[in-house]
Amino acid sequence: DCDVPGRVAPGVEVLNDLPSPRTIKTHLPYQLVPSSFWDNDCKVIYVARNAKDNAVSAFHFNRMNKLHPEPGTWEEYLHRFITGNVCWGSWHDHVTGWWNVRERHRILYLFFEDMMEDPMREVSRIAQFLERPLSEQQLREVVKLTSFPVMRDNPMTNYSTLPTDFLDHSVSPFMRKGEVGDWRNHFSAAQLEAFEQHYKEKMAATDLRLRDSL
Repeated sequence: DCDVPGRVAPGVEVLNDLPSPRTIKTHLPYQLVPSSFWDNDCKVIYVARNAKDNAVSAFHFNRMNKLHPEPGTWEEYLHRFITGNVCWGSWHDHVTGWWNVRERHRILYLFFEDMMEDPMREVSRIAQFLERPLSEQQLREVVKLTSFPVMRDNPMTNYSTLPTDFLDHSVSPFMRKGEVGDWRNHFSAAQLEAFEQHYKEKMAATDLRLRDSL
């Protein structure tokens, strides 16, 4: 929920005025989702992204998001990301938390990398999950309108209409790159070694596997 008194209405209030069925975007980890959500048998589409690209993306977002504390240098932010001392907590706990309950509830667990590799396939899976059959032409139109170049230039999706004291696009655009593997442009050899060691330890107990390249 986002609430900026006098400027942005609380998300919960906005949702209360919307008719059902409603689409809700959230970053909540599984354990913080209200039980009423599951009591009402709501559907969830969860999108996981590989940890290294996630860290890079979050770093640049926090640089331009003036509602968040300054992330510091990349080195400083990466340390906090590894230890889970960032907004929404540990990446590892977040992705595994939803992964572990994906068969307990109506959850479609997707991967950012798969969506970049074959958007037609993944959009088709979403349509089937939502029980909203689409024609081939409609699928292609959805893929086109949700492609990175189109969303980057669309004021409805690029957040360019928000005041700069909320999101400062001169620091970093909200729609920055939208690709797999940009982590290679940020991690030093030492950072990568430390990150991979920590990742191996944290993910040892799960069968969840994510790709960091295509």
